[in-house]
Amino acid sequence: MPTQSIHIFEPLGKHHDRAAFDCGVEALNRYIREQAGQDTKKKIAATFVLVGDTSSSIAGYYTLSSTSINIGELPKHIAKKLPRYPLMPATLIGRLAVDRRYQGKGCGEMLLVDALKRSLISTKQIGSIAVVVDAKDNAAKAFYTHFQFIPLVNYSHRLFLPMVVVQALFGE
Repeated sequence: MPTQSIHIFEPLGKHHDRAAFDCGVEALNRYIREQAGQDTKKKIAATFVLVGDTSSSIAGYYTLSSTSINIGELPKHIAKKLPRYPLMPATLIGRLAVDRRYQGKGCGEMLLVDALKRSLISTKQIGSIAVVVDAKDNAAKAFYTHFQFIPLVNYSHRLFLPMVVVQALFGE
């Protein structure tokens, strides 16, 4: 593999080689290969890819969509600062995966940072109090908690990062 620095993010397109993507998790492979395009067309989720060593290769991908958080699922010290609406708007990183060829090279962090940046930018047009993730296992949970994500009350593997923290990460 060339030593070229990879850092180009773009929406999933027809030219991307989805069939070659392999992150080691069949459900995530199947999603990018078979479902991501349909979800994008139907406006269910937006899929963004980190371009690999060629313009068609996928080093990794993530999806963004809207979701909501029940106010009772938030830690009390955060919930008390919010209006008393039963549901709070949030942004969901539904999937995040790195191809095996690019694992261990910081691509997961690059994908997360890009997702957080896009989530923050979207708050200028659509309300969102946090970014939410569903960690598939303890390793994924450790990845997200390393980046300050907090478990929701009663959901050990559903985590969130308050948008005020995201703003601070990007100096806003």
